[in-house]
Amino acid sequence: MAAGAGAPRFAVGPGYALYQGPLADSAFHRHAAFQVAVAAAARTVAIDDDAGRRHRGPALVVAPMVRHRMAPTREVLTFYVDPHCAFADRLRAGCAPGVAVAPQWQGLTERDVRPGGGLPATGLDPRLRAAMAALAADGREPLEGLAARVGLSPQRLRALARRQLGVPLARWRSWQRLSRAALALGEGCSLAQAALAGGFADQAHLTRWMRELTGLTPSQVLPALRGTAVQAARRAV
Repeated sequence: MAAGAGAPRFAVGPGYALYQGPLADSAFHRHAAFQVAVAAAARTVAIDDDAGRRHRGPALVVAPMVRHRMAPTREVLTFYVDPHCAFADRLRAGCAPGVAVAPQWQGLTERDVRPGGGLPATGLDPRLRAAMAALAADGREPLEGLAARVGLSPQRLRALARRQLGVPLARWRSWQRLSRAALALGEGCSLAQAALAGGFADQAHLTRWMRELTGLTPSQVLPALRGTAVQAARRAV
């Protein structure tokens, strides 16, 4: 885990995304990914669940589709882990549903997540894996055509995704779109350009889904995205 507060950072890799920086406010939201929140500037990080309970610990894990919000903090390191990658298998095996205190992850770094993020989870139906690969490559394909391509009905494909991933396939597709939009923002695109790159109708549509999936708005995330791009450019010189 990075020590000390610095410029906010946002990164997207195979099977994961991460944010490190301050959180002034976070709306209630649910996302199609595991979230691992690690305390950075303080000894603990706090998350409120939908029932009003506050969970606090050196690290917390939130299962996919669990409604929650992050408490304000000076700095947090948070990972969003795709439920269909191999690293998600470790989270599924070691954490209870809902929001769980997980001190075993308090030293988690991007170096730990990256290898398993790029590998598929065990036991995934090959047809679901093929459908997800197609969605990751082009999130605009209708579900009906995607299901036909892998030899399933749309209803069967939806049920398979819900059972094996724990999230609706449409929600996972929105998460992939948001990842593409975030990459475009980090490359210097405007909100309108990033919305189109992600497959959203316009920047209002992107803003609405970013808040729905992460509890944050583009204005909150932009400093981290642009700061990460500047740091990468400096390292390349």
